[in-house]
Amino acid sequence: MKRLTFAILTGLLFIFQAVSSEKQAMVPETLWEFGRVGGMQVSPDGSQVVFTVTNYDVETNRASRDIYIIPVEGGQPRNLTNSPENEFNVMWRPDGRRIGYLSSRTGTVQIWEMNPDGTNPLQVSNVSGGITGFEYSPDMRHVFFTKRVKVEESPHDMHPDLPLSNVLIYDDLMFRHWDRWHDYSYSHIFISPYSNGSIGRYYDIMEGEPWDSPMPPFGGLSQISWTPDGRALAYTAKKKVGKERALSTNSDIYLYNLETRETTNLTPFNKGYDRNPVFSSDGRYLAWESMETPGFESDKNRILIMDLADGSWIDYSEGFDQSSGNLRWSADGRSLYFISGHHATYQMYKLDIASREISQVTDGWHNYNSLAIAGDYLVGERMSISSPVEIFRVNPDNGNQVQLTDVNRPVFDKIEMGNVEQRWVETTDGKQMLVWVIYPPGFDPNKKYPALLFCGGGPQSAISQFFSYRWNFQIMAAHDYIVIAPNRRGLPTFGQEWNNQISQDYGGQNKQDLLSAARTISQEPYIDENRLGAVGASYGGFSVFWLAGHHNGLFNAFISHCGMFNFESWYATTEEMFFANHDIGGPYWAVPRPHSYDFSPHLFVGNWDTPILVIHGAKDYRVPISEGLQAYNAAQLLGVPSKLIVYPEENHWVLTPQNSIIWQREFFKWLDKWLKD
Repeated sequence: MKRLTFAILTGLLFIFQAVSSEKQAMVPETLWEFGRVGGMQVSPDGSQVVFTVTNYDVETNRASRDIYIIPVEGGQPRNLTNSPENEFNVMWRPDGRRIGYLSSRTGTVQIWEMNPDGTNPLQVSNVSGGITGFEYSPDMRHVFFTKRVKVEESPHDMHPDLPLSNVLIYDDLMFRHWDRWHDYSYSHIFISPYSNGSIGRYYDIMEGEPWDSPMPPFGGLSQISWTPDGRALAYTAKKKVGKERALSTNSDIYLYNLETRETTNLTPFNKGYDRNPVFSSDGRYLAWESMETPGFESDKNRILIMDLADGSWIDYSEGFDQSSGNLRWSADGRSLYFISGHHATYQMYKLDIASREISQVTDGWHNYNSLAIAGDYLVGERMSISSPVEIFRVNPDNGNQVQLTDVNRPVFDKIEMGNVEQRWVETTDGKQMLVWVIYPPGFDPNKKYPALLFCGGGPQSAISQFFSYRWNFQIMAAHDYIVIAPNRRGLPTFGQEWNNQISQDYGGQNKQDLLSAARTISQEPYIDENRLGAVGASYGGFSVFWLAGHHNGLFNAFISHCGMFNFESWYATTEEMFFANHDIGGPYWAVPRPHSYDFSPHLFVGNWDTPILVIHGAKDYRVPISEGLQAYNAAQLLGVPSKLIVYPEENHWVLTPQNSIIWQREFFKWLDKWLKD
């Protein structure tokens, strides 16, 4: 009897171990277990890569970012820092003997240095108020750093006898941008002498100027570049204020000479965006990213190269129907490597300067977010729908890709991901549209699944191989939904004509593309066409509001995050007016009135009859919260089942761990209620 009992217990233990070792589906908390790789920098000799990994503590709602190093030839990464502070802006000293970085270890963000093995960390700067970024000059005689500088008079300056007042006063546009009110200060560039781990007296090369470098909201240090001899600095700025700044995309590349302290505009001939300058190794040529069309933030990103000897320039991407970014010169100056999007992926490319021939280096279902030269190799940060960013080494001759980091292996060992499929769907005007279809883990073709149409944002942002920590296709699939993610009209990586078509046609062909994707894919026998949902944010949130008034019973549930609901109120409250003017066609009071206003979802709200969840961040100034409140109020007054979620401290996104987990829980609670229960 004892032997029988032991055998039964042993069998049960084996079964328990087998079940417990099976991989699990993703849950909201899983997204915050992933380490987020970034900040990749190659050593001057091309042999090592430093990078950062950001980890989040959900309990404390805080992030911790540390610095790691790994050989380009491969091996185990080593942690160089392990502190409660965040270390970031990692930068090799040009001699390779020290690594610089930013840290708030002493209370404000300052420049620090350490040995390449992480030993002997020392503070380099002690700048009042802290700094936001820095880089060594190639000759190691200077550093530049950026910090915010108060330029304009504030209400406290105007009324010094009222120090406890809390008021903002403006008399021009751009009084708020993205998620912050204008505080009368700007990001400026400072130059300081540098010698063996210490900086000297620094000065502001933009003193008194009411504009920023880098440019907000997303500009980084790639907008600033030293000349190879360290005697000058190229930087990006949009030197316009107020209303003119709000109406224009005309940024330029400026060259600042350290000896004469004079600034020269290198790109006055172009009236669109010019940004992200990079010098050839001999200093003769400057390459940069340029958009030709004034006011159009999603125009083709061209590769312009200037001969600094005479100021002549050439568009080396002429005839190349793709945008280009992350420009990097080869050591010999004969080639330029860059990243470009093709068919909803982002790959590495090579431009031969002599022949002007462009060739694709990498291929596959992935996105490269950055690249750098590492001796005979390229290295880059790569992600996909099924994997967050990891660092890869690439052979530029044959495109062979080798994964160097595997930061998230412990997470992947516990979870199962769904399969991703590429489908091509015919649109109503007879064109072919790429649609990603993501299947639940353990997909059973004999079952009937509910499906979600993902409505992309931007509006000109490709539905590519991105790994999002909020709009994550794999976590949607893990909740037993089939995800339909179409690259509808108005998205890049399919040629500029496909990208441009959406402007002033918000309720037109791109909406038919969304419907074509949903109707075609939902005909598969494993999809229950009576359980379809549509979800999206920003332009995707507007798309959801629009579909709610036009879908004719196709969908059974909607979720809209930070979507435009009323074009007139949105136009009058958003901040970057150049975008509204280009894509909508101008103000609603113009004569004749732009026809785009006829697409406004609020005009069709009388047709709403499908449950809708509305989510909005109170610090979203691109699509202000009033848009979400109008939509929710309308749904409530119409008696449409609806729910409102407001994040008082979030912007256009949801960035903090606990807020994000609530977002995911409420997202699936709503969908499960209307598409499963």
